[in-house]
Amino acid sequence: MFGIGGIEILIVGVMALLVVGPKELPGLMRIIGRGVGKARAYARHFTAGIDNIVREAELEEMEKQWKRQNEEIMKRFPADLYDEQPPLAGEQDVPREGDATPPRPDGDERA
Repeated sequence: MFGIGGIEILIVGVMALLVVGPKELPGLMRIIGRGVGKARAYARHFTAGIDNIVREAELEEMEKQWKRQNEEIMKRFPADLYDEQPPLAGEQDVPREGDATPPRPDGDERA
């Protein structure tokens, strides 16, 4: 993990056993484990925060790029050229609001 091998861990364990004693060693290891767990949780939280900041910065950059590209496209193809478009296929057959209802094909004049 930190460049500590098996022999170094064994030496630290033996020293802790001699200094702390066999009765208090499990309690000390529990305290150390909790501290390491909290340190890992803080590191994960910090890393997630940095990742969110980077992701937001990338999104802002992409939005700027899309806006720039959209402006270039709109300059190249102005919208006023497309104001009077021919109707789409089949659009002539669709009755519009306010239009008279077309007669029924079977000749029935019911509303």
